[in-house]
Amino acid sequence: MANQSGSAADHVTLFTDGACGGNPGPGGWAFILEHPDSGTKKKASGADPATTNNRMELAAVIEGLASLNRRCRVKLVTDSQYVAKGIESWLSKWKSNGWKRNEGGRFVPVRNVDLWQRLDELLAEHEVRVEHVYGHAGHPENEECDKMAVDAYKKLMKSNR
Repeated sequence: MANQSGSAADHVTLFTDGACGGNPGPGGWAFILEHPDSGTKKKASGADPATTNNRMELAAVIEGLASLNRRCRVKLVTDSQYVAKGIESWLSKWKSNGWKRNEGGRFVPVRNVDLWQRLDELLAEHEVRVEHVYGHAGHPENEECDKMAVDAYKKLMKSNR
């Protein structure tokens, strides 16, 4: 996926989605990583038998960014407001508050802190710009990621019977 020539950071587009059959319940994540200069695509998905939709949304981004071999400029396309707002607005505040968020005038631990901390590490390795799209609105890659994520958790549930 990555350019090994030592040139400037590659530009890639990362499409992600997470899905859950119940919240909490079995869930899946998926990503499509496109490298426009080479025309290559990488796709992956996975599942967890007991999770939440937000954890799967985060897992999709984490897995996609972790699959990069070198520093890249990443256009992250997600339908998750949780992920988009978390990256763009909340993350820096949470870090400065010791991974706590303000809820009703008191500080409480950030939900899914393990995943947010891992995502924070990966964001430091790349230049990431977030683009929010609406889910189930006909965006081809978002629809494909959704199908991959749902298929991943359904396959897991079949194998666990």
